[in-house]
Amino acid sequence: MTATDAKVDEAPAALYEADNEVAVITLNRPKALNAVNAALSTAMGEGLERAAADPAVQVVVITGTGRAFCAGADLKELAQQNDVGAEGHPEWGFAGMVQHWIDKPVIAAVNGFAMGGGTEIALASDLVVASDEAVFGLPEAKRGLIAAAGGVVRMQRQIPLKRALELALTGDPIDAATAADWGLVNKVVPGEQLMAAALELAGRVAANAPLSLAHTKRTIYRAFAGGSDWNMDWTGEDPWAVNAEAQKIVFDSRDALEGPRAFSEKREPRWEGR
Repeated sequence: MTATDAKVDEAPAALYEADNEVAVITLNRPKALNAVNAALSTAMGEGLERAAADPAVQVVVITGTGRAFCAGADLKELAQQNDVGAEGHPEWGFAGMVQHWIDKPVIAAVNGFAMGGGTEIALASDLVVASDEAVFGLPEAKRGLIAAAGGVVRMQRQIPLKRALELALTGDPIDAATAADWGLVNKVVPGEQLMAAALELAGRVAANAPLSLAHTKRTIYRAFAGGSDWNMDWTGEDPWAVNAEAQKIVFDSRDALEGPRAFSEKREPRWEGR
């Protein structure tokens, strides 16, 4: 092993960097195609917690080092029956994030290979920007497994049912252009422009009021999972009740006064997050 290899092996499994209002979490096991082991899950989960607790951070971007975004679970670890979850936090789910809710928007910047768990990380993100070299898929059935880190739970919520079944039942990959056409990806850009595009999108989101962002994200997900948006006697949480709950919190905030005031005074708003 060379000195360079040793440094790579000793490097953190995921890196965290915050610049202004955007935090970037970078999966950092390039020699393993950023496959998820316990160290990566722990570092990723801790990064999300750090971003959630930092009032200066409004948006999180997740990306990968090297030619892969994430190749899924580290099969070598699974073969040895080693736990690949975050230490002490099984509730965070795969990669420390697929069941790890934070109110702040999360953008996946998919830089390459994103099969299995890599696709499931993208599914768990709120927005996805992909390199034109990115590849998505759920190959678990080819390996006698099931896409249990969100693939069989989220895919049909985000793309048409027949497309979701095609991905999960064949296990075949799709390219970034197809993923965008199916609705899995928001934007596809040349690889060298990926982070610039993801950070530009993050900046446009982060420019908005923090409380509005948090409750918009929360309400959209709650309403999507609820009952009909018409006043019918169907089961499920009433989306209008969810909407009213968020509306009261946001409209009663100081930021709700600041936004119109800044607009009328032709200046940038000074958000307080309250």
